[in-house]
Amino acid sequence: MADQPPVHEPTTRRQFLGRLSLPERTFITNALRTETVGGVLLLAAAVVALIWANVWPHAYESVLDYRIGPSAPLHLDLTLATWAKDGLLTVFFFVAGIELKREFVAGELRTPSAALLPVVAAVCGVALPAILFALVNSGSGGHLGGWAIPTATDIAFALGVLAVVGSHLPSALRAFLLTLAVVDDLVAILIIAIFYSSGIKFWALGLAFAGLALFWFLHRRGVKGWYLFVPLAVVVWALMHESGIHATVAGVAMGLMLRCYREGDEKHSPGEHIEHLVRPLSAGVAVPVFALFAAGVTISVPALREVFTQATPLGIVTGLLVGKTVGIFGGTWLAARFTRAELNPQLKWADMFAVSVLAGIGFTVSLLISELAFPHDLALADRSKTAVLVGSLLCATVATVLLKLRNRHYRALWEEEDRDVDGDGVPDVYQQDDPAWQTRAAGATPATSAGPTTGPTPTTDTPTGPTPTTEPSRRLPGEGFGTDD
Repeated sequence: MADQPPVHEPTTRRQFLGRLSLPERTFITNALRTETVGGVLLLAAAVVALIWANVWPHAYESVLDYRIGPSAPLHLDLTLATWAKDGLLTVFFFVAGIELKREFVAGELRTPSAALLPVVAAVCGVALPAILFALVNSGSGGHLGGWAIPTATDIAFALGVLAVVGSHLPSALRAFLLTLAVVDDLVAILIIAIFYSSGIKFWALGLAFAGLALFWFLHRRGVKGWYLFVPLAVVVWALMHESGIHATVAGVAMGLMLRCYREGDEKHSPGEHIEHLVRPLSAGVAVPVFALFAAGVTISVPALREVFTQATPLGIVTGLLVGKTVGIFGGTWLAARFTRAELNPQLKWADMFAVSVLAGIGFTVSLLISELAFPHDLALADRSKTAVLVGSLLCATVATVLLKLRNRHYRALWEEEDRDVDGDGVPDVYQQDDPAWQTRAAGATPATSAGPTTGPTPTTDTPTGPTPTTEPSRRLPGEGFGTDD
């Protein structure tokens, strides 16, 4: 008998940037809504700061230098600028800590295969800007201490740009951008804690750790009450500030301690509930006020000339525009190539490149690190901030042009994702294989029907059958928080 040719089992290739499951899409859409509003407020605060600092510079400086707070026992007589940097940004990093915990427990980072691409992209998007900055500043006149300034991605600023330009960016790309920013925040937190802490006071650090342990114990025991946890959080923050470790680390630590999964018949986990309450404060107040106090730099022709002629600001602009773009795009492409991940056929690598440029917008954390990197050279810190603004503006401009070129295609994908022929509140792409939906769709009137879904439906790891009802841990923070709760 003749030898039979070997039978090769078909290999399943994981799709990259494929259509999200319905719970995941709902989560992403709603989670980014607050960040988008916060991004617009952030842009407005930055504009106000620039106008204020350039039209009434003395008034701006006097407000920044105004001191308030007790000088004993923990030296909290701080300037308003320091309160914004060390105090308000702690709220921002507290929310970032909850986001990190949720991503590790129930998000894209919970499985190695799904986490690989955004993690590799984020790491490359941090490493390459730092390398380019170091290369530009390796000669005489360079300042290697600012290597971390161009490594951060500001998700709120990026979403604010998207809101202004009106881009209908597909939810899969938005989800990738959000996950990328979460990993980027984790790296930024580690950088601040390790490289920008000095003069450690171990007695204060030990007491801060004791406060964190008490915070964790009470939370795990199910103790509730803001009147208990808020004062405890303030004490932990004050001790962390006194210890010499940057005070925002306290916010991250407390966010990571919250439970982000549900137990028993809980409608929402404590982490989801607290994030729902605190996120508007972070995005709508804390970050814009910080931008108001941090983004006020003098804009002049000589100052702009220095951005492109001096090593430190030039390294920042190069890191943001070139380093972040090439690092994120190159890391993603290489990871997809070596893991045999298949790009969603409805998208192109050009779309990923545009998102990589958008991720080069560094604002909040970059401004913070500018102050931490050059605490004794205010002129250099201001030039670094100017470079952050210029680099972010260049990234926003280039990304806007690239996204506008594909915006008609994005709009078609967006409409396809949102089409609801039978008017049941569930997009049709999640029900097309359900006979009951096909019956309802066939009887839909022209007034409620946008027509049958056109174009190919990408094959993803998530089935496109009846509406998914699982993934309870991925429910949106805030979903179900109506007036009756």
